[in-house]
Amino acid sequence: MKATQSAAPLDPAVLDRLEGLALVARTVVEGFMSGHHRSPQRGSSVEFAQHRQYVPGDELRALDWKIFARSDRLVVKEFVAETNFACHLLVDASESMAFGSLAWTKFDYARWCAAALAHLVIRQRDAAGLVLFDEGVRDKVPPRTGLGQENEMVQALEQARPGGATGVGSVLNWLSGRLRRRGIVVLFSDLFDEPAVLIEGLRRLRHAGHEPILFQVVDPQELEFDYTGLLRLEGLEGAGRMLVDPNAIRNAYREEFARHTNELARAARELSLDLVQLSTAQPLDVALSTYLAHRIARARARG
Repeated sequence: MKATQSAAPLDPAVLDRLEGLALVARTVVEGFMSGHHRSPQRGSSVEFAQHRQYVPGDELRALDWKIFARSDRLVVKEFVAETNFACHLLVDASESMAFGSLAWTKFDYARWCAAALAHLVIRQRDAAGLVLFDEGVRDKVPPRTGLGQENEMVQALEQARPGGATGVGSVLNWLSGRLRRRGIVVLFSDLFDEPAVLIEGLRRLRHAGHEPILFQVVDPQELEFDYTGLLRLEGLEGAGRMLVDPNAIRNAYREEFARHTNELARAARELSLDLVQLSTAQPLDVALSTYLAHRIARARARG
């Protein structure tokens, strides 16, 4: 399997002008998976599920030509594939994810990434599921395969709006014993939660047989904090507002942000987990393909 970067990386501003997460997902995947081909499962592990109407983009080999010959209708045969792989996509929809110094928020960027990975996993005939959460689980789409599954996940992502308190660690702890299928747990969050609780949740997921992958989604201003002039800060969860001089707190902010990130990075190394920081200013296909290419190369080196 080969992942390559597209010649013209997809700027988030371009994606922001596209209509519909399904189009975003296909565009991103086509960008970073050029040269990659699908490997359909065949044989006794695949069983017929149902017919559905043909839509542009479906593979012609999936058409049921016997039905077409009898009724002049184009329908596609769908199959249920038995697979040991399940990808659980966890998207933080808490209030802190509503922040954005650009034309889009951290939550927008997170759901673009989640939609793209859902499209990629389901395209590979593997199972994908979705969990949207704030301080608790807000919406859940159990892992399955097929085009209908992708549509359901995209619809849930499109309808979600960020809000509510942050509870990344408590949600991970709660989910660790409730995800029925073992697999990869891909988390998109700014990870603005108490490190001890978050790390405990990751340990429990590991103990339950899952492999967590952490994508820390951050705004460029959260990384640089290079504001000028008086800045009005609004605390989350009713913590109030205050006017501050960003020059007076910049160094302290950067030190605290680095401390928090370094603590999570140390825990990820100890648990042998991947922690990837994504700036919302990064083109999506570059951000995802860089990680996927690294992961594929590492798997080949082990194998």
